[in-house]
Amino acid sequence: MKYRWLQTSYRDKKIRHTEGEGASCPDMGQENQAVNLYPDFRYQVFEGFGGSMTEAAAYTWHTMSEKTKRELLQAYFGQEGLGYSQARMAIDSCDACLGNFSAMDDEQDEDMISFSLERDERYILPFWEAVQKMVDTPVEVMLSPWSPPAFMKTNGEKNHGGKLKEEYRSMWAEYLCRFVKAYRDRGVAVKRMSIQNEPAAVQIWDSCVYTAAEEKLFLRDYLYPALERHGLADLEIFIWDHNKERLLERALETIDEETNSMITGIAFHWYSGDHFEALSLAHERYPDKKPLFSEGCVEYSKFTQKDQLADARMYGHDIAGDLNNGACAFIDWCMLLDSKGGPNHVDNFVDAPVMYDEKADRMEKKLSYYYIGHFSRAIVPGSVRIGFSRYTDKLDVTAFLRPDKKIAVVLMNRTEKDLPVFLRLRGEILSVRIDGDAIMTVWIE
Repeated sequence: MKYRWLQTSYRDKKIRHTEGEGASCPDMGQENQAVNLYPDFRYQVFEGFGGSMTEAAAYTWHTMSEKTKRELLQAYFGQEGLGYSQARMAIDSCDACLGNFSAMDDEQDEDMISFSLERDERYILPFWEAVQKMVDTPVEVMLSPWSPPAFMKTNGEKNHGGKLKEEYRSMWAEYLCRFVKAYRDRGVAVKRMSIQNEPAAVQIWDSCVYTAAEEKLFLRDYLYPALERHGLADLEIFIWDHNKERLLERALETIDEETNSMITGIAFHWYSGDHFEALSLAHERYPDKKPLFSEGCVEYSKFTQKDQLADARMYGHDIAGDLNNGACAFIDWCMLLDSKGGPNHVDNFVDAPVMYDEKADRMEKKLSYYYIGHFSRAIVPGSVRIGFSRYTDKLDVTAFLRPDKKIAVVLMNRTEKDLPVFLRLRGEILSVRIDGDAIMTVWIE
């Protein structure tokens, strides 16, 4: 067997890429330092990597020069970039926006005649159009609402939580259907939607709280019937869309005989820690439901802005853990932010894999960008996860069989010391050595 490898290391705050190739040799009984690959053990089909097209990302892209705009699009969606095939877009405003907004705000307008995508037309949809022009196949989009219009909520505002008023459940369901249809009419390939972003969180930005019982009731009695009436029953519906630590409980409380056929999967975030086991437990109970990573970022309120290695490892560790426990897709948070980590209408500044220096008209690819790329460029849509075992937890590992029949293995070294790895596959050994503080992708033919 032939193989090639690409490694990204980080020493003295410098990013270094190295590559090489080799050929396998017979396995003469290698016991130590082995990573075993089992391509006959197959699991989920992976649908793709992506990022969120927030107003913050779209606005920042809008301020770039034409040359830098093209560089950004190539960096994320080009064949030599990350090869993104997925995106998440907010229904109305979220925190990563210039301010609060809704497609309509007139509570007397029961027929929603005033419904308009005027705000989305400023930055978000032109950004999407530019992306779509450069890719061969439509980018699949997940829509997520952060908050209904203020008049539909118990607290009378989009921010600070509150709940959807009972008397507006039907209207909100119609609103969501209208939004999906309006986006599809614009050519956006809306494939899936979550019922509510972070339904257990009262945030200082756009937010709305649902208990599991309320989310189930809204889906069963209002949203799904509305989707069927509007010919949108093909839309994949995802519940939860929040952190992993309560993912299983939410699924157990929301999925029953009545709602089972209405729910495609369970969306989740990373902000409360690993909890990879929750994904496996949910899959064990609901094997037909797709686990989907829908949001994660490095928050400046919790982490330093200067430790790129720690940030990149956060991505590498979570991606490997999520994939190894069944995730069908991985969608990052904002693809692009300004030098502050915004714009953000409540100053909830965060890091992004690509940041823009406004004064120099220059985009900076962070180490996290390259770590994501080790996964996204190798694990293409249609790849199937395969079995493996590893000799140490100092390595994060995942392995996939690609549509072209190559096997892609991603190895992340979580230590400062170099680690030897003997990949064992069907009686053959492939030998690599991964540097300390490095990530490596191996393609096996």
